[in-house]
Amino acid sequence: MKRSAPPKLRLLSLGAGVQSSALLLLSAQGAIPRFDYALFADTGWEPTAVYRHLERLEGVAAAAGIPIRRVSAGNIRHDALDERHRFASMPLFITKPDGQRGMSRRQCTSEYKVRPLKREARGLLGYPHPARVAQGVYAEQAIGISTDEFHRAKDADVAYLRNVFPLLDIGWTRQDCRAYLALHGLGDTPKSACIGCPYRSNASWIRLKAQEPEAFADAVDFDAAIRHGHPAAATRGMPLEGRFYLHPARIPLGEVDLGEEAEPAERGCSPWACPGEDEGEEW
Repeated sequence: MKRSAPPKLRLLSLGAGVQSSALLLLSAQGAIPRFDYALFADTGWEPTAVYRHLERLEGVAAAAGIPIRRVSAGNIRHDALDERHRFASMPLFITKPDGQRGMSRRQCTSEYKVRPLKREARGLLGYPHPARVAQGVYAEQAIGISTDEFHRAKDADVAYLRNVFPLLDIGWTRQDCRAYLALHGLGDTPKSACIGCPYRSNASWIRLKAQEPEAFADAVDFDAAIRHGHPAAATRGMPLEGRFYLHPARIPLGEVDLGEEAEPAERGCSPWACPGEDEGEEW
């Protein structure tokens, strides 16, 4: 939809990974327009390395007058095992009773990233849910998608957000972002993903096990806890048939031979460009 009015706000969807970190640094240094806010959707189950990196970014952003706001819909690990909460729809690997293999529906990004980001954007615009956002009022939302992932760029699904992709505008690849971050002392920027993300590659699990053994042990424990789905599902008459796993090998995570790669390969967890993601209702 064509808009003649300028955006009321310029926001950055900050995942704290390579591309969004590069965007924040570019803005802080004046290479691209300054963001009014950077928004980080916290699932409550990120690796320590991600939280440490986020703290560094908060220092960079504060010096440039860019507030970073952490938004959250809760702790995804806790909610997935809480009998009072519906089973979080993570993309778990399933072995069904008849031996067929599948995956559960992926809605975790929508619930724990997209919705809290939209909620915060509405509030910053002055129209907290359920208030109706006035026609023509919108925020420009920068998303860290580089040229090697240009096919993931898409328009916002609500009128009060307009997605922009500064890395595409300047022609940067993911490697360009890494080089830029390294030049400014941020070469160790981690890949942002939940501790127990089923889309981790074997290499990613190996790194997590070596660098954060307590986090890897936590993922192993979680993997065992979700083997038969939600602990309260059967008592509510909603049994989740089959066995659930974090790893595509469909065996307990602690028993997987991580020396051999398995499909699918690791994917990033960008809130606004997730393949197969159910965005939920528009609000």
